[in-house]
Amino acid sequence: MKDETPLSGSRAGPATALEPPPSAAGPRRVSAGYLFWMVAANFGVSMAYVLPLTYTLTLRIDQLAPGREEVLGYVTGIAQVVYLVASPLLGIWSDRTRSPLGRRQPFLVGGSVLGLVALTSIPLAPSLFLIEVGWIVAMLGWATASQAILTLQADRVPEEQRGKVSGLTAATGQISPVIGIAVAAVLPGTLLVFVVPGVLGLALAMTFAVRGPEPDSRTTITAAEPVSLKKILASYVFNPRRHPDFGWNWLGRFVFFMGLYFNTTFSTFFYSQRLDLPVKDVAGAVATAGMVGIVAAMAGAVGGGFLSDRLARRRLFTMIGAVLFTCGAVVEAFAYSFPMLVVGSVLMQLAIAAFSSVDQAIAMAVLPDRGEAGRYMAAVAFSQKIPSALAPLIAPVIIALSTSGDTKNYTALYLTGAVFALIGGLLIVTRVRSVR
Repeated sequence: MKDETPLSGSRAGPATALEPPPSAAGPRRVSAGYLFWMVAANFGVSMAYVLPLTYTLTLRIDQLAPGREEVLGYVTGIAQVVYLVASPLLGIWSDRTRSPLGRRQPFLVGGSVLGLVALTSIPLAPSLFLIEVGWIVAMLGWATASQAILTLQADRVPEEQRGKVSGLTAATGQISPVIGIAVAAVLPGTLLVFVVPGVLGLALAMTFAVRGPEPDSRTTITAAEPVSLKKILASYVFNPRRHPDFGWNWLGRFVFFMGLYFNTTFSTFFYSQRLDLPVKDVAGAVATAGMVGIVAAMAGAVGGGFLSDRLARRRLFTMIGAVLFTCGAVVEAFAYSFPMLVVGSVLMQLAIAAFSSVDQAIAMAVLPDRGEAGRYMAAVAFSQKIPSALAPLIAPVIIALSTSGDTKNYTALYLTGAVFALIGGLLIVTRVRSVR
């Protein structure tokens, strides 16, 4: 496919020596074909990456350590910490990569290959320690691939298309694990439920790399300053005083995603308790609720993204998403029947899709320096990755402190998540100034 959008800076921040001087108009509009394969790659990578977090890791851990929900928190939390340490280094490396495939595509394909190999090891691992090692490597691979897709959006998609693109990628991110769970419910054996989504993720990532190639970065990256230890350490932080909108949006995302991960990490155990089903039999119920929520996720992501482009308003839709998430979390907190669980799940999927799609566009609009999009998009990812590491570790404490008797108190956990999500939305809508 012919390249249509040169790497360039935009009003979100000055260009650096890593790329040519920006044109007055910034990146040009990308074609429908390019967007299709970007969204398809995001679908596959999301399925391979999120399905273990929402179902298959729970299934495997329950096989080796039945009834020990806290182990899931340790496995996912430790893996997130490892990725958090590596993420800025990968961002700097990506910004400076000189290759015939461009800056981002090697990380997209390489991360997917690494992720698939590691996923294959998890169902074969005989101990919790080896499961932890396998998931650390798998997450490192798939999160790198996911980050490459996000950075390509920042590099190549202009402001007037960002809401649409963010909406479509957010929708596929919501839908893919639901479809994955439905597929997992009919696949025989534990090995296939890990491997099949990984194969699909790799296939779609490689197709996007072939059909939507980047420019040869050996000609676009000329003189970048050497990467010093000071530069590496500086990549882990940014100055919120110099870039207040970037800082406030980062904080709002952080608080919102803390609430989200409180209410999603233990969803399989939560459904098992509320429906009085063994963990291994929950897949059908979770998949059914998720399939019903697909329409809501599509409406929230695509509708929010397209409307925010049309109305040139972003913050309003993030607040709508936060309020809807709060409502859905409250419904689920007090739900003891499958229909009410579905209602809560649908509201939450609608909310997550609406919030994520529009706030992703906000994040791209307020980047301090588009020439180092890899570094700053890694910082944006921190606002989601840190909560995904902390929430699984904190959630068992909330459950334990509020539990009386043998029944885990998921009501307190879900209400806590609702409060966090609402505060996150309020921070963005009241404090980010440069984006309407």
